[in-house]
Amino acid sequence: MYLAIVSAVLAVISLAAFVLYGADKSKAKRGKWRIPEKVLLGVSFFGGAVGGLLGMTLFRHKTKHWYFWAVNLIGLCWQAAAIVLIVLYC
Repeated sequence: MYLAIVSAVLAVISLAAFVLYGADKSKAKRGKWRIPEKVLLGVSFFGGAVGGLLGMTLFRHKTKHWYFWAVNLIGLCWQAAAIVLIVLYC
């Protein structure tokens, strides 16, 4: 039960991160108001690393910034670890 809840929460946050990266790329192309980097990084780190990494690669957005890669990969590590711990101990 815990695994399903955590997986669903991470999936929703990842979808949000993916949409935010796509929206920011679109806004960048059109010269519109942008989504702050701290929002993109925060959503990616706090549950949306999969969506953040997919958004970065598919939209080719923020890929030249090392700190986006670092935050997304660190987020992915702790999110995967959380799932593994839930599987092992619940």
